[in-house]
Parts: sequence; structure tokens; C-alpha cells
Amino acid sequence: MATEIHRDAWGIPHLRAGSAAELAHAQGLVTARDRAWQLEVERHRAQGTSASFLGGSALDWDRFARRARVDDTARRCFADLERRDPGTAGWVRAYVDGVNEGLAGSTAPEFARTGLTPGHWEPWTPLGVWLATHILFAGFPAKLWREHVAAHLDADAISLFATDGPGTSGSNGWLVGGERTVTGQAVIAGDPHRFIEDPGVYQQIHLSCPEFDVVGLAVPGIPGIAHFGHTGTVAWAITNAMADYQDLYRERLRRTGAGVEALGPDGVWRRASRHTETVEVAGEEPVEVEIIETGRGPVIIGGPEGIDGDPAGLAYDGDPAGLAYDGDPRDPAYDGDPADPAYDGGQADPAAAARPAAPSVPAAPVAPPVAISLRYPPRVTGDLGFGALLRLLRARRVADVDRAFDRWAEPVNVVQAADTEGGVLHRVAGRVPVRAEANSLRVVPAWKPGHDWHGWHVPPRAGLTDGVAVMANQRGPAEPLGVEFAPPHRADRIAALLAGKERWSAADMPALHTDTHLASASPLLDHLDALGGLTPEAAALRDRLRGWDRRMDAGSADAALYAAVRGAVVRRLAAHPAFAGLTTPPAYPEVFRPWLALVPRVGFALEHLLRAEDLYGIDRPAAVRAAVEDVALRPPAGVWGDTHRLAPWRALEPEQPYDEPGLSGDHDCVLCTSGVPGLTDRAARGPAARYVWDLARREDSRWVVPLGASGVPGSPHHRDQLPLWLAGDLVPVVTDWTRLKKETDV
Repeated sequence: MATEIHRDAWGIPHLRAGSAAELAHAQGLVTARDRAWQLEVERHRAQGTSASFLGGSALDWDRFARRARVDDTARRCFADLERRDPGTAGWVRAYVDGVNEGLAGSTAPEFARTGLTPGHWEPWTPLGVWLATHILFAGFPAKLWREHVAAHLDADAISLFATDGPGTSGSNGWLVGGERTVTGQAVIAGDPHRFIEDPGVYQQIHLSCPEFDVVGLAVPGIPGIAHFGHTGTVAWAITNAMADYQDLYRERLRRTGAGVEALGPDGVWRRASRHTETVEVAGEEPVEVEIIETGRGPVIIGGPEGIDGDPAGLAYDGDPAGLAYDGDPRDPAYDGDPADPAYDGGQADPAAAARPAAPSVPAAPVAPPVAISLRYPPRVTGDLGFGALLRLLRARRVADVDRAFDRWAEPVNVVQAADTEGGVLHRVAGRVPVRAEANSLRVVPAWKPGHDWHGWHVPPRAGLTDGVAVMANQRGPAEPLGVEFAPPHRADRIAALLAGKERWSAADMPALHTDTHLASASPLLDHLDALGGLTPEAAALRDRLRGWDRRMDAGSADAALYAAVRGAVVRRLAAHPAFAGLTTPPAYPEVFRPWLALVPRVGFALEHLLRAEDLYGIDRPAAVRAAVEDVALRPPAGVWGDTHRLAPWRALEPEQPYDEPGLSGDHDCVLCTSGVPGLTDRAARGPAARYVWDLARREDSRWVVPLGASGVPGSPHHRDQLPLWLAGDLVPVVTDWTRLKKETDV
């Protein structure tokens, strides 16, 4: 049959082809037509070349992408895919061919504004886009924050600031089994919380060929439907498992006449791979970047001369000599086998091996310079999990989805699935290395034994409770694999709402998506309750918040007052002298700064900080009192939605800025729209899509994205779903081809 492109009333592409490969080509083609600028930006970000047209603001990302070897890892992983799974590799090639055809001659307006011409995608480019999108997803920079806290306060303080990343991670997902639905068939619903981007990070799409017919949310630039899909007989969805699967190592590096060497856990200096790359920067001079990789992984911070601006070695473990290794080269912590895939291919230096081990107590203790390397699974294994993608499209039952996710690699997710035969699935998918607990918590010394990897954890599984399973990044089946998880508020609220009714339908689910109750307000409100001796204005504010329904609705003046008091408390705590050492972050690359900024850390950890038995002598009632008095003197004039407004990320700001709408919700609401308390109410994070998968009738399923199906400014489908997204409404999933408008044959 001829390959066909159809559209529904919302401009969502529905594709039909004679084979899976032809369908992949059509998916690449239509994605390039709808999202040409987005694809070009993502390709450049994966290659570390985005500063060449975006300028200096993108330079720090490009440095990181180069040093972390994102593009090189993608090449390795595609080569491995070709060896192990040539059918899937050919399917990915077909998608890339479609992208290149669609990009040719693109008239997206951003190209004219920047003078950029769409570039050529290589077969491994989708893998690079996937890795660039997710390499920071597990929040390994949180380990840098923990080191910072331990150095300036103490190790006990780490738990006070427990929160993952620069904003709360968020995704909601719930599975309601057939015994709890009006149809007797399961319903799966939820919403992934990510940075809201324009164009959006998810693409609604329908893929049909003789092998399969699937609707779902694709990631632009990636073939198939990875995260959220419905084949008619089985549906699946994911949430972030909050697992820890990336390690940071302090590296001891030195320059030699032949290059750079790194000290390993066997006491031997070994050659590290080293070369330089040039990053072009629009409007500025090119920048040279040194790329170093040790047996642990790529060096992403510092180098042989140390970390700029960190002469004291803040990232160092407190051993001034740094030679606390026991000198036993037979230690099993280091495998020394160049053939092992965990080894980067460096050559051992015979001369270095012949030298005696350095003494454990040097004559003149001096903290040596350090660098930090990153070890992450795809760089070790050469596998990004793309072997799961085509298998998911072909799934017919839960068992098929389960087997497909056995091939999943990164990011590590919690999967929920159900089929029309009553099968359900609730499991973790992805690779988490088995290693010492210290690796998960902090930056560990590369020159000491005991920090290597010993295989992979078996992904945990769970069942349903009272016919439902709820995941919202809380401690759940993935608890053995992580360190920090989201607070339980969203998960508890969803579970409580589901418990409130015996039978549920797909049409009921938007009421859960849009729930705005803020349980995490309790610690601050408890402090307010205890305050006496306030000025009349402050007492009136306190009493008003006592009667507040704790809903963060856009039209609520009380929610605005609460947010103003919360922000004032956050700023006062962050400014306290006890935290003075945390106000200036270490001189790490700017890409890690969001994880190291004090005010956001205080804002997202406020619940812990207010409830701690002691907070380094900080008088918290006094801080709350002062905050209430400040807000009472200058209360917000309007409602929560006046300041809590949508703030999408764009690689290039529009020539005519949009008047972005006000939002309901907050970071611990089920409707998770996240500002940064104490810094800004503007929400850069939120539901990047919403979905309801009905296993009784797929056509009763619903979905929506924040903006629209098209990434082209001025298109009628660029922002046409925004009003529905704001209201909590969903777009019907159309699978009847007679209700679609044929756009073209391919």
C-alpha cells in the first residue's frame, strides 16, 4: 500500500504504510515537516554544536556535551545496535532517511532568522538526541550539591535539603484495574512533568502498518513511541523511577610528555585518552575544549590542573595527601582488563607500573588538584535501549510489553501497563549498576578501591493495591535503586482520590489531573498557627491563611498570599549566616549551577527545613514572623495566576512574545506546575502532556499537550491545544480513518 499522511482536527499526524520501515520513514518525514527547527536544535545539542548559531549562551552546554562524549556514545551505541539487532537498526535508519527528506528545503521561520541551513542527520543522531535529552535526567549533579553541603555544614545536613535536581521531579501515573472501572477493563492515566518547551517535548502521533496500529506520545527525533502508547489491546505508560545510576569520581590526573595519565584504584597511573575539539560560537571567537577520558569515564569538570577557582579542593574527600590507598595492585576493585567494555581502551604505562607505590604518609601533605569524571551506563555498555522501541510497537499483551522493557536502558522508569485480557504490569525498567552505597551519595575517589561496578540490579516489580497502582516519583518499587525521591504528597493525594469512588471511567480522570490541593503547605501553616503578638495586619493575614482551603487555584487570592509568605520565608532562611558558605557555589561549569543554587534548594526543601528538630541555631519562628509581617505590609494585589505564569523554554525567543497564561497548581500538587519558591513564581515545569488510555475502547482514550501538534509559529495547530490544557480538558484519540483528513501520499 502507498504510505499516507492523515490529520485530525487538531493537526495530529496519523500515518499508514505497508511496512514498519516505510512507516518509520513517514514518521521521520512528518516530524521534520512539523518540527524542523526543534529537530535541528536537538541535533546540534547532541553534537555539542548549538553555540555555532545560538551564541555564547549555549557554549556551556556544548562544552558539557563534548566532554561527556554524548555524540561519540551515540555512535558506539548505534554500532552495537547494528551488530546485535540489525532489524531495529534498519528501522532507525529509515526514520533518519525520512527526517533528512523532510528537512530538505524546510521553510521554518527560525532558519531565516538565524541564517542556519538544516543539517544532515546520521543513523546515530536519534540516539544522540535521546542521550542529550536524558543525561541530566537522573540528577547526578545533586552529588555535587551534597559535597558542597557536607563541606560547609556537615554530612547530616544533606538529608535536610533532600530534593532531586533544580526543581521537583514530577510525573504522575496511575493504573486502575478492571475490577475498579465501569467497563471492567483497565484505565491508565497520568501526566509527565518536564520542562515545558516550545515546541513541546512530546508529539501526539498514530502509527499504522500491517504489523501494528499504535497511538501514543513520541519524542521528536526518536522513532516509535517510547513512553506512552496504546496498541488497542495493550497500553503502557511510565514515570521517572528516581533511580541513581550515574557516578561521579574524583580523578587524580597528571600531564606527561605523551599526554595525560590518571591514577587508578590499583595505585598505577594509566594513560587517559585525550584530544581537543573546537567549539564554534556565533559572534565570538572559537573555544578549544580538552576532552579527557579515564578508565571510569569522561572528565566533565576540571582537568590535570584541577578545578578552576577551587584551590582547596572542595570536591575532595578530606585526605590532604590523597594517598590513602593501601598499595595492593591485586585489589579486585579494578579489573585492569582492556577488553572489558567498562574500560575505555587506554593503554597501561609500563614505566608507571614499574614505579613503586607512593607512600601512604607523604612528607609534605598538599591537597593535589582534582578533576571529576562521569560514569554512565550507555558509555559503559554501548547500549541505549533502542532495542525496546520496535518491540513495544509490536506488543499485543502485557507480557510483550514486559519483554520489550527488559531491553530498556535509560532513563530508568517505572512502567505501568494493562491489556484487554486483564493483564497488568507494574515494574521498574532500565539499568542501575550494583556498586558501593557511597557511589550513590557522593563524589567518590577514583584512586581508591571499592567503587567499581559489579553488574546490574534486577529491576524490581510490584502489584496493585485495592485494584490500583499509583506512581508519582515517591518511594515505591524503585526505592532500593535510588537516594532521593519526590515527597509522597502527589501519590498520597491520587490514591486518596481514587479510594473515594468504587468505579472509575476514562472520562473521570481529568479531575485527578487537575487537582490543586497542596499538602506540603502544612509545616509553614503550622508555624503560622503558633505565632502570637503580631501586628493587626499580620494577624489578619495569619487568620486568613488559617481558613485557606490549601488549593493553589489560579484565581485564588489566598493562594497568592500563601506563596508570598512562603517566598519570604525561603529568602530569609537562605540569607541566614548559618548558610553563608552555601551562597557561593563551587566553580563548576554553569550547566550544573541549577543544582547548586541555595535559594531553590531551600525553596524545595522548605518542608524538611521547617520540621527539623534543629536547624543550625536558626530561629525559624522568627523568620516566619518576619516574613508574615513583610507580606502584610506589601501583600500581593491579585491572585495566584497573576504571577504563576507559564514560562516555556525556547532555543530562540519569538519575534512577537506571547502573553503567557496564568496557571493553577504548584510543585507538590497533582497539578504539578513548578516555579522556584523564593525566586520566581513563573512555571518552567509542568505537565508536558496528559493522557488517558482506555482498554475497553481505545477511541474513548484522550490526550493533550501544552501547546499544539505543530512546532511552526503561526500554524493553526501551534498553540490550539493550550486552552484545553489550561482547563484540564483533553483531545479525543481518533483511530477511525474515515474521520481523518488525508493530507498526502508519501
